[in-house]
Amino acid sequence: MQVLVFGATGTLGRQVARRALDAGHQVRCMVRSPRKAAFLQEWGCELTRGNLLEEDSLAYALEGQEAVIDAATARPTDSESVYRIDWDGKLNLLNHCRRAGLQRFVFISLLEAERFRSVPLMDIKYCTEQLLAESGLAYTVLRTCAFMQGVIGQFTIPVLESQTVWVSGSSTPIAYMNTQDVARFAVAALGQEQTIGSSYPVVGPKAWNTGEVVQLCERFSKKDARVIRVSPFLIRAMQGVASFFEPGVNIAERLAFAEVTGGGVSLSSAMEESYAAFGLDPSETTGLEAYLQEYYTSILRRLREMEADLDKDAKKKLPF
Repeated sequence: MQVLVFGATGTLGRQVARRALDAGHQVRCMVRSPRKAAFLQEWGCELTRGNLLEEDSLAYALEGQEAVIDAATARPTDSESVYRIDWDGKLNLLNHCRRAGLQRFVFISLLEAERFRSVPLMDIKYCTEQLLAESGLAYTVLRTCAFMQGVIGQFTIPVLESQTVWVSGSSTPIAYMNTQDVARFAVAALGQEQTIGSSYPVVGPKAWNTGEVVQLCERFSKKDARVIRVSPFLIRAMQGVASFFEPGVNIAERLAFAEVTGGGVSLSSAMEESYAAFGLDPSETTGLEAYLQEYYTSILRRLREMEADLDKDAKKKLPF
């Protein structure tokens, strides 16, 4: 199948592209900067430069394609509002998909989006789901919540380097999932007609709160963590200041997401129906504990090897 992947340079998108290639699909990726996406070409993907807000590039990217997997979202470094980048972009994409007569559309959404309409990113995901339901496209929606790869920057590295771990609001249980496992669902959807017109939760096997994640990091790194919890009031104040200035609009919208991750509402869901519908084995899904243990084992081994190399170099410089 000819598959067009959006967001292929992102944490999830690159795994989707890789999984689609491994499954035997012909993969095309529309990217903003082909030079930064050279690794996708090395894997075997076809690259086309474009932007969801550019009509001509969208039409060109969709030529000859049978399916779309949309894992694209605004970047933290983007200066414009996510409504401009994500919502206007999604409208353009779905309009062009209808005109192109696309066979399948897989959309990566967020769990509980309908409960957090005041958060811009969640609002956009919810509205896109509603738009898909009225589009006439053969769509499948995957509702994710948080990726294990995000835990690395927020928890594991700060603990390893004895830095402060910053968390917000109340302790929220989150069912983190490996992006490689999310990619399995996204690609499997292309061959599962029974998933057409439906939405499925795609989350990890267990929900972990902040304290439990920190304890895992402490155990595997053998270091104590310094945790500072930021009050919701301070986050709202920062959000208000950022939104006052036009360049800070995207930052303010990102800060609003703390309402989701620090709201105390569990981000988890039963997965039996999802595994059955997509024909996947739950035993093959990575758990957060195993993921962090493998990460720390790998990084600590590298650090020991680097120290050994430095010792060898130091000995070579000795005059005796």
